[in-house]
Amino acid sequence: MDWKKTVFICLLILLLAAGASAVIFLTEPTAQRSSATKRSAMLVDVTGVDHGTFRPVITAMGTVRADQEIVLSPRVSGEIVSISDSFTPGGFVGEGEVLLRIDPADYEVNLMQRQSDLRQAASELELELGRQDLAKKDYQELEGTISSEYKTLVLRGPQLDTARARVEAAQAAVRRAELELERTRIRAPFAAHIINREANVGSQVSPGESLGRLVGVESYWVEAAVPVSNLRWIEFPDTSEHTGSNVRIRNRSAWPEDTFRTGEVYNLIGALEDQTRLARVLLTVADPLSHEPESAGLPPLMVGSYVEARIEGKPIEDVIRMNRDFLRQNDTVWIKEDGVLRIRDVDIVFRDQDYVYIRSGLGVDDLVVTTNLATVLEGAPLRLEGDAE
Repeated sequence: MDWKKTVFICLLILLLAAGASAVIFLTEPTAQRSSATKRSAMLVDVTGVDHGTFRPVITAMGTVRADQEIVLSPRVSGEIVSISDSFTPGGFVGEGEVLLRIDPADYEVNLMQRQSDLRQAASELELELGRQDLAKKDYQELEGTISSEYKTLVLRGPQLDTARARVEAAQAAVRRAELELERTRIRAPFAAHIINREANVGSQVSPGESLGRLVGVESYWVEAAVPVSNLRWIEFPDTSEHTGSNVRIRNRSAWPEDTFRTGEVYNLIGALEDQTRLARVLLTVADPLSHEPESAGLPPLMVGSYVEARIEGKPIEDVIRMNRDFLRQNDTVWIKEDGVLRIRDVDIVFRDQDYVYIRSGLGVDDLVVTTNLATVLEGAPLRLEGDAE
């Protein structure tokens, strides 16, 4: 009988559970669809625009190169006997300053010998001139008995020409000896900065051998890569009096944020870069190493460094200038007009790193929406901070 009671109790529990579930489903509330909806205006920020004539800024990256650069080498051979204190890596030297001296002893002896040869040749010329006087007297006595074709021989013309040629050759030899002696003093061909030195006192050198590397200090070049389409906005000098566009040079990785060097556009290199197909523009920076007093405190440029160049472009007249962050997809701009969103197509003349320059499609009094919207729909209601819903 116990198992029958257990079965009865289980069946009773199941029936009570089924009844409770039926009551819950039958009494569940039903959702009702509202016939009216409320559309809320989107909260946005807006900004005005600038109208007028502006100079765009063309940003390019470039490599610093030396305007003047040479490998210093001797023109005569010998032993180096002295080196200037300025001729050290990092040093500065003036134009014509003596950097090294080669032992001049052999060249001094050679000059003395050539001067002696010149004196001897001059003496022989004097003797020959004396013989010329005697020859003229002899010719006058024999005049009429000797044919004219032998006149030159009688007057010793060939001997005189030979004596004069020997004097000229001796003079040339003296001049060459003087040049060789002068070349034992190796001078700086221009005001320069010493990059490296490859010779010391006691070194034996010969013509063409490298003694060091020098770069000019008056100016450096920056070879910048610019899109071909931007070249028409850059001013290139067409005469010595007309300078190119102004440029600001900055080493972003090494200089403080607001530090820059000024320069100007120098020339257009008539060949594109092989890999990028960008145009190469040559910029020039005066006193790149800040060696002169007027450049005191400015950071020096270093040959081979990679720098940013901001080139001031030609003026663009009668345009709207707008921050390029507010330009939307497909060259459109979002406008708040009469409390709703308007999407405008604009005609862009030029765009640089910071701004776009718009010819048409945007008015001076238009308010540009700066907020990024999740839902963009023409005519969507907009509101500003502080406006009523």
